[in-house]
Amino acid sequence: MNLFFKVFIIPGGLLLIFMLLSLIRLVLGPTIPDKVVALDTINTLVVAGMILVGAAYEEVIYIDIAIVYALLSYISTLYIAKYLEGGPKK
Repeated sequence: MNLFFKVFIIPGGLLLIFMLLSLIRLVLGPTIPDKVVALDTINTLVVAGMILVGAAYEEVIYIDIAIVYALLSYISTLYIAKYLEGGPKK
């Protein structure tokens, strides 16, 4: 394993630790908004992880996938917020 990949192990490990902490908040969160914020945090960390992998392997496709995943994550957060507000208005 060369030095280039060793540089990415520490940030990757930190991202995993932060994801586990957010997963704990997702499971134990006392309110629904706490759980939604934890899920959104996990999605953001997944996007950061994809960008990190893309930088480590020098592949642009991971960045493109991260952008699409971030867009879908944003839309799902908006949908959940609208549902918690009272559902779609007719």
